[in-house]
Amino acid sequence: MLFLHDIYHIIGMEQDNLYNLLQSIDTPDDLRHLSADKLPEVCKELRQKIIDELSCNPGHFGSSLGVIELTVALHYVFNTPYDRIVWDVGHQAYGHKILTGRRNAFCTNRKLNGIRPFPSPSESEYDTFTCGHASNSISAALGMAVAAKKHGENNRHVVAVIGDGSMSGGLAFEGLNNASATPNNLLIILNDNNMAIDRSVGGMKQYLLNLQMSEGYNRIRYKISQMFHRWGILNEERRKSLIRFNNSLKSMLVQQQNVFEGMNIRYFGPIDGHDVNNLARVLKEIKDMQGPKLLHIHTTKGKGFGPAEKAATIWHAPGIFDKETGERIVVDTKGMPPLFQDVFGNTLLELAQTNDKIVGVTPAMPSGCSMNILMKTMPERGFDVGIAEGHAVTFSGGMAKDGLLPFCNIYSSFMQRAYDNVIHDIAIQKLNVVLCLDRAGLVGEDGPTHHGAFDLAYMRPIPNLIVASPYNEHELRCLMYTAQLPDKGPFVIRYPRGRGSLVDWKCPMQEIEIGKGRKLKEGKDIAVITLGPIGVQAEKAITHAEQETGKSIAHYDLRFLKPLDESMLHEIGKRFKQVVTVEDGVLKGGMGSAILEFMADNEYNPQIKRIGLPDQFVQHGSVKELYHICGMDEEGIYKVLISF
Repeated sequence: MLFLHDIYHIIGMEQDNLYNLLQSIDTPDDLRHLSADKLPEVCKELRQKIIDELSCNPGHFGSSLGVIELTVALHYVFNTPYDRIVWDVGHQAYGHKILTGRRNAFCTNRKLNGIRPFPSPSESEYDTFTCGHASNSISAALGMAVAAKKHGENNRHVVAVIGDGSMSGGLAFEGLNNASATPNNLLIILNDNNMAIDRSVGGMKQYLLNLQMSEGYNRIRYKISQMFHRWGILNEERRKSLIRFNNSLKSMLVQQQNVFEGMNIRYFGPIDGHDVNNLARVLKEIKDMQGPKLLHIHTTKGKGFGPAEKAATIWHAPGIFDKETGERIVVDTKGMPPLFQDVFGNTLLELAQTNDKIVGVTPAMPSGCSMNILMKTMPERGFDVGIAEGHAVTFSGGMAKDGLLPFCNIYSSFMQRAYDNVIHDIAIQKLNVVLCLDRAGLVGEDGPTHHGAFDLAYMRPIPNLIVASPYNEHELRCLMYTAQLPDKGPFVIRYPRGRGSLVDWKCPMQEIEIGKGRKLKEGKDIAVITLGPIGVQAEKAITHAEQETGKSIAHYDLRFLKPLDESMLHEIGKRFKQVVTVEDGVLKGGMGSAILEFMADNEYNPQIKRIGLPDQFVQHGSVKELYHICGMDEEGIYKVLISF
């Protein structure tokens, strides 16, 4: 009997017969045994492999196609895995995965128990650092470069690959600043494709578009520096002084400042990121240079697949498609409930049309969170600040301080990066900012770096916050309406990825009393307390359990994690000896913990069983599969209900 991984291996081997060179590359060492003239063909086959696989097994498409040549050149020139390649925004790394021993398993990408959606050191020694979020590569790679020097491994090269808009993140600039002042030989490769998920924005984007540099000049300068080193003329201190003088002279001659060389980071480029042989040649020339250096390459997101080149935003993660025609295979959604993000986007536009104080803010996710609906109709009222979550929150706070009402939409897992900003720049001043946390709870195939697991636990302790989660689309609209009413203070609304439960979602909006939950169903034996859309799963489980056991089960929708509906909880504490809490978030510190604290503080002693995410990072897979594994689907909740 064949196991699943055996089947995947056989499928992978059969598919590899289509690729003459790629089928012989099991590790980068195999790649390095090829002659340089074979590299363009390797790139062609690698690009086709990704197109073939992702046409039927969806994933991040455009970004990986854009760095095929860079990926091949890096593994050809550097001695990986001894040399370190640190990827930023790991959805660029599909080609890297295929070249580093996962070619046959690539058909399991993002599937339950298959290979991970982003590079992870626990999966491969070639994956040097976790990189689901953006802008961390320079800092991590600098740490590795310093560690190599401390260990006396002076022949170990460390490369940070940053792109897809990540240079706009504050952490990238912190890393650059430290790299300029710390002894290291780090190589930073700036993959400049003028994109994040949507089109890149901001001054850095325009700066990179305009930045020019002569390749010939760099070659001459490098050869002269090598000669001076051999003659003993150029020591380290003189080298730094010469670089500073040289950079000043060059800025004067070309009438253009270079921010990188202003930080004493040698700059090379920009060069064509799709010329694999020239990339390999340049990498060989600069890899042994002393001191930090940056290679600026221009690439095209979706390179080699016409439809993706023309519509990079759509083809960032396009779903299933016909690889011959480029037609995306879209499921007919007629008669289905809408996506929560679309309810948010349409409701925000409705509210903005009647409240001229409302503005929208998003860090590089206007289409992902559907704020593009507002931006299309009222472009002056929507702000895409780029990959900069902390700035998005503080920017919103500044607008709120002077009378505007920002709806700041950030994915739950990305909001982790702006935690201090929420406390210091919003909550302490009790500013009227609505923080909308999209993708809260389990998100599915993107895995542990993207699950919105922690927001209930990390928002709950912050004073002055209102924290709510809607049961369905009607509740989301009413919570958004309530949040924009005068003087509500900082208001957090969290909702999941995917579809809701109501086809007829566009209801009249009305105010919801802050801190007021709902009793959805009467009962006398067990009380079930839920928060958010996972209550729909609980509702089904309650019906099933009552039919099977004959017990009478009450259902309460908490609505607000902060402030709690204390009158409702007093009722539950007095009436019920058995209580079940259900939440789409971590159990430690979340909604169930809040209920336990309330019951203990008020000397109620019901038997409480909590359902939620365990104290571990949940793997990737479909949301349905992960709910089942975590005991959070209808079956899991039913089992807890009948266990009393």
